Amino acid sequence: MATVRHAHTVWQGDLMKGDGVVSLDSSGIGSYPVSWPSRAEQANGKTSPEELIAAAHSACYSMALSHALAGAGNPPTRLETKADVTFQPGTGITGIHLSVRGEVPGVDAAQFQSFAEDAKKNCPVSQALTGTTITLSAELA
Repeated sequence: MATVRHAHTVWQGDLMKGDGVVSLDSSGIGSYPVSWPSRAEQANGKTSPEELIAAAHSACYSMALSHALAGAGNPPTRLETKADVTFQPGTGITGIHLSVRGEVPGVDAAQFQSFAEDAKKNCPVSQALTGTTITLSAELA
């Protein structure tokens, strides 16, 4: 069964001087300020579309990798995934780098790398972002 998640943004003003608030409606866990300077310069306590993409990608990737490892009989003890989304004003998102560090009993470094690469290709967020170069570094703890 398909699920649909909802968020919305209320924006006021022009791009450079305006600002907005993005609300995570499905979960109800919060509303977060957003602005052009928080996107193109320093965050200064506000979020950006790229930070939200990074959050979604790191969570989705961790789920995909965990599922693949467990399905092969080696459930991870811990996975820590970081997603770095690079935004270039005037160009857009120029790349995403995933870094994962895992504690996975019974898996060696080469096996972990293979699972990590497979999860990068098969995570639904990676698939949704196929127009963007996604790189990966993976290591066992």
